Amino acid sequence: MSEVKLKKGEPIDKALRRLKKKLDREGTLKEVRNRRHFEKPSEKKRKLQKAPKRRY
Repeated sequence: MSEVKLKKGEPIDKALRRLKKKLDREGTLKEVRNRRHFEKPSEKKRKLQKAPKRRY
């Protein structure tokens, strides 16, 4: 679990921004969004096969 400690005199919005950046770097938010609903193994495989095509 990620945590960000407030520095002395630091505004909360700045600490929240640091937390969000940290979560983005770790990929935590992306994983939570992916696990929100169950995805069948066949759907996962199909999604992985389409991913390289989508880049171009």
